[in-house]
Amino acid sequence: MPLAQEQVQVQALNKIIKFPIIKKFWDYLSGTTARINFLYGGASSGKSHSMGQFFVQKFFEEEHNKQFLVVRKTLPALRITAYKLVIDLIEQYGIPKRLNKSEMLLQFNGNEMRFKSLDDPEKIKSFNVNYIWAEELTDFTLKDFRRLLMILRAPNEKQNQLFATFNPIDAFHWINTKFMSKSHDKNILDILHSTYIDNPFNTQEYIQELEALKDEDEQYYFVYTKGKWGIRKNIIYNNWETISFQAFPSYDNCDFTIYGMDFGFTNPSAITEIRFKDGIIYERELLYEAGLTNPELITKAEILIPDKLAYIYADSAEPARIKEFKRKGFQNIRPAKKGKGSVAIGIDFVKRHKQYIASTSTNLIDEKRAYKYKEDSNGKVLEIPVEWLDHLMDAERMAIYTHLVKMGAKKGGAYFRRLAIQKKNLRDEKSNKDSSSGLEEETKPITKLLKEEKKKDIILTPRTNRAAKQGGVFYRGR
Repeated sequence: MPLAQEQVQVQALNKIIKFPIIKKFWDYLSGTTARINFLYGGASSGKSHSMGQFFVQKFFEEEHNKQFLVVRKTLPALRITAYKLVIDLIEQYGIPKRLNKSEMLLQFNGNEMRFKSLDDPEKIKSFNVNYIWAEELTDFTLKDFRRLLMILRAPNEKQNQLFATFNPIDAFHWINTKFMSKSHDKNILDILHSTYIDNPFNTQEYIQELEALKDEDEQYYFVYTKGKWGIRKNIIYNNWETISFQAFPSYDNCDFTIYGMDFGFTNPSAITEIRFKDGIIYERELLYEAGLTNPELITKAEILIPDKLAYIYADSAEPARIKEFKRKGFQNIRPAKKGKGSVAIGIDFVKRHKQYIASTSTNLIDEKRAYKYKEDSNGKVLEIPVEWLDHLMDAERMAIYTHLVKMGAKKGGAYFRRLAIQKKNLRDEKSNKDSSSGLEEETKPITKLLKEEKKKDIILTPRTNRAAKQGGVFYRGR
């Protein structure tokens, strides 16, 4: 195991800075001469952090008049990951910097480091670079990757290089099928594999969590613990896609808006906002952060959820934390409904809705992609999810299930029958703008239908009856 006290030093503007490194990565990065470099492996091996350190050292110490590019598939993901990491490292080391925040451009000693996304390929078409760091390469298409190689042609007395970091989530990904599984010239492509064992800065608690995946799920264990290529199967959610948050319906135009909260400390605390409109869910990640005490979480929630009358559903296993939120004015925070079969039923409730996820919700998207059903020792798929990378998934499921049950929805009940009718009618409206006026009754918003069914097969709880009235807490809490 590498030693935590291994250090490297940088001299910038006559200031010497020393910082701890992971020796395995530093030896590789400082020694490779390959044009393409894949750094892949398991969770928390130190890939991204080491690449950030290496780019900082190379930018401030080693190179002059060179062009650096740090890139991710989407700009929101870039801002909260690689961009934030590099800027945080520079500030942590106390290195003076010239940063144009609007352009996301660093300058030093003739060097320029740009931070770009490939959601619009035109953003990188017009310039050439010497060094590229592509973070989470599995998010990129093969066409994206080839575009990056095409701009790796700025003048350089040494080899221009591309570095890519990623987890091996799918053995059928083009990274594996087109490159890694084939023989290759090490002068063109070099590969470094790593796992949590290579990172001496991991906590013992996190190590135990990774090792416990062996008994939880074989594929997760292969990908996140062993850092080997996995096969994507038994994925739970396929009924979603990403869109810009600007395309979301406004609060006032939604049927209702709720929030899900999953408490954490060592693991991240997570908050998600869920808007319902015409039977469609619009969701965005508000918080995903570890190490927060409950007072710190409350302070952040007061900024993220300024309406303290909003309905928030939180983990019922933490009643003391929920009470503290109530004391701070969050009147409608409620323990999420749990019980036998509630996870499977909750997943079913989520599946029945088309979902749009805000493209800024990096962790929510990552969890959606990875969330999968567990298998037993014989390979039989179980109707329970693997308990890993599920903080926002838990928050989402608990909130949707609890709120819809509170409104009277039940599996096979009127809510989902009306939801199916509404989905069909919305599809018909798209294909035929001259839809029959006789459908008017059936295309009423779900919330109105629920009120009309109140005396039929939908029973609202007394609490909901008191709250869900025009001008009442329910509507003020949207």
